[in-house]
Amino acid sequence: MGTKDPSVRELLRVLRVDGGKGSARLDQRDCGETFGWEKEQSYLDLADEMTELVELQKRLFADGSSSVLVVLQAMDAAGKDSTIRSIFSGLNPAGVDVNPFGVPTNEEHAHDYLWRIHHHAPADGQIGVFNRSHYEDVLVVRVKGFAPEKVWKKRYDHIANFEQMLADEGTTIIKIFLNVSRNKQKERFEERLQRPDKNWKFRVGDLDDRARWPDYMEAYTDALEKTSTDDAPWYVVPADRKWARNVCIARILRHHLEEINPQYPDPEPGLDEIVID
Repeated sequence: MGTKDPSVRELLRVLRVDGGKGSARLDQRDCGETFGWEKEQSYLDLADEMTELVELQKRLFADGSSSVLVVLQAMDAAGKDSTIRSIFSGLNPAGVDVNPFGVPTNEEHAHDYLWRIHHHAPADGQIGVFNRSHYEDVLVVRVKGFAPEKVWKKRYDHIANFEQMLADEGTTIIKIFLNVSRNKQKERFEERLQRPDKNWKFRVGDLDDRARWPDYMEAYTDALEKTSTDDAPWYVVPADRKWARNVCIARILRHHLEEINPQYPDPEPGLDEIVID
């Protein structure tokens, strides 16, 4: 089926990483891009997108023959939590499973790095959301030296094969990198320090990651280019303006759900003859 609006298809083409050397172009992408949209109109556009998403999710849940996995990766303060609240909290929670992946537990450390991830892959009829993911094992593990290069370098193929297996078994995979600028991250960090209701979100360790910004951009570039495939594409979404970010993600998700084209199951025969006293 697919989204018929050519402007949506063009948007996805611009956001998508084709795969291969030089396709991510993080240094050439505008983190504050608005695609010519107006802020006030964007709220109306998002409401329209959410109406479509609610219906598509109902059909996905009822159909029960496929699933969707949304992977969110980003630098700190790019808006992963905000994205989940803005997009996925408007859907039926019975059909959405959100999993944040933090520092591995001792039990998780005792297994291979994909063990804790596979356990949370979405079941048929479900939309699974990963807030961080298996990509931490080619990002933070690489940048901070938690594993030697000969170990993490093999993981791109592991990840691609893992995702292909999920896709072959009926999971549509949508991977989104929230592309925040270093200046906007500074602004959001300062807000976390100044607002008592946001103090809890600030970790001193965040500044260590910020100091390694070039290393993280290099690691993200490699991850995006080595693992963006036809069945598990990466999209680089500008994240400096939350309202533009939300419309982008809603349209990406709607496009892929329309590609699945889930249908309500046929009713049991004879329902039209039933009389309830």
